[in-house]
Amino acid sequence: MILEIVTPELTLFKGEVESVSVPGINGQFQMLDNHAPVVSLLSKGAVKIFGNVVLDKDNAALFTKEDGTTNFAITGGVLEMKDNKAIVLAD
Repeated sequence: MILEIVTPELTLFKGEVESVSVPGINGQFQMLDNHAPVVSLLSKGAVKIFGNVVLDKDNAALFTKEDGTTNFAITGGVLEMKDNKAIVLAD
């Protein structure tokens, strides 16, 4: 699946991933390939990216790696999953 993480300033990440876990307002949830379409508000927490993540060197310092995941901390936002592409509009 394709994941795109966008902030008001710039696109931080766009690439192929195995899955992504996000902090929804009703709790953390994970999406895999061919997930059903969904739109969700996001709360404070971490976007956890699973798979071989290649980060742009300019944005790599904004991400952390732990337990085999690449993580990006957010304070809120919106997620749209459609047609095997997840877009995180992060605050």
